[in-house]
Formats: sequence, C-alpha cells, structure tokens
Amino acid sequence: MVGLAIAGAVAATAAGYQSMAPTGQWFGRAFHGLPRGSKQIALTFDDGPNDPHTLNLLDILAKHHVIATFFLIGRYARQRPEIAVEIAKRGHLIGNHTFTHPLLIFQSDSRVRQEILQCREAITDAVGEHSNLFRPPWGGRRPGIFGLVRQLGLEPIMWNVTGYDWNPPSSGYIEQKVSGKVRGGEVILLHDGGHKAFGADRSRTVAAVSRLIPRYKSEGYDFVSVREMMRSQGS
Repeated sequence: MVGLAIAGAVAATAAGYQSMAPTGQWFGRAFHGLPRGSKQIALTFDDGPNDPHTLNLLDILAKHHVIATFFLIGRYARQRPEIAVEIAKRGHLIGNHTFTHPLLIFQSDSRVRQEILQCREAITDAVGEHSNLFRPPWGGRRPGIFGLVRQLGLEPIMWNVTGYDWNPPSSGYIEQKVSGKVRGGEVILLHDGGHKAFGADRSRTVAAVSRLIPRYKSEGYDFVSVREMMRSQGS
C-alpha cells in the first residue's frame, strides 16, 4: 500500500509538472523550438498590447530588421486596438493569448472555448486576418486543452527559454537568464505587457531586447517569427 501511495504521489507530481512545463508533451504536442544548433531564434512577447512598451519594442525590432511574434490578450486588444494595428503594420505575427488570461488548467472546456473565441474576435476586429498561433497563459494546460485548441483551428505554441521578466530586478538579469540558455533554435518567452492590468512596466524587457538582438546577430543568429521557424522544421 505504501508503495502504491508513493507511486501515486510521484505520478501526480509528474502530471503537475507537465501541466506547466513549456517543453512537456504529455498533454499534447506543441511547438517549442528547433533542435539545438540551429542558427534561428524566435522572439515572442506575451500579454500585450501595452502602452508605451509595445511601441518601444516595435521601434527596436524595426531598427534591427527583426520580425517577432506577439501573443495578445484580447481585452487589451479591445482596449487599445491601435497598438495591435501597429504590430501588424510592421509585419509581426499576432497570436491568441485568450481574452482575460485565465489559468486554463482550472477552466471548463466551454470557458476555454469562450476565452479563445473572444480573443480571436477582439484581434480580428482590430487588425483583420492574423495568425492561427495560440499560447496558453502561463503555459498551463490539462489533458484535452490542446485538442480543443486545434478543433478551433489554432496551433499551440510554447517556448524553451524565458527571460523571467515579469518582475526582474534589472534588464541585465533578463539578459543573463536568456543568454545562459541560447544555443540556437530557441523560442524565447518575454513580455511586453502584464496580465494583471494594462500599463505594466516592461522598460527592463525593452532595454534587454535592445542589447540581446545585436549580440546574437553579431554571432550569426537569424531572428525569425515562430511561423518561419516552424517552416524550417517542416511543421
């Protein structure tokens, strides 16, 4: 009995880890990067649009001729559609990050569907046609979530490197977290907004990105959208 209890606890712990692990595949396949050694890097930004930090990031990306992928919260796209329009106008990919940013592990299928569809509607109203990419808030999912996502015509996207930029002590901290993991083929998670409220301070992320891009370009890396990286893999 003790052995069964321990086995059950281990299985529950593993399942809990897989529900949040960005590269975990237990609860459905999701793209999270290329095999190590690729010379491609994909910058992704969650929780926007956000003023002024999304716009500041767009200026930096334009300066370095980099295309990125932005996963937008629907209620913010509804609140500030002109920022979403600017993202699209500059040629970046826009993905779905739900309407209110709930942790999907604890949501019913009907709520998940509503969150995705409301976000899609808000983004479509702002910019028209956009990508079919989807990222779950916090990366959280349970069995069946990615199946539902695909039923709605979307492709789940995770990541394999994060800058831990939701409350960083400095821009240097973000750079360190990213640079310690880059070996090529990474989908990097950063944030241009915050899920708690519109207007989150992402100035440290902006500063970190302004230094990370030229650093890795000088080392021969190519910054691409998630869609372009997926094409390289044949996804």
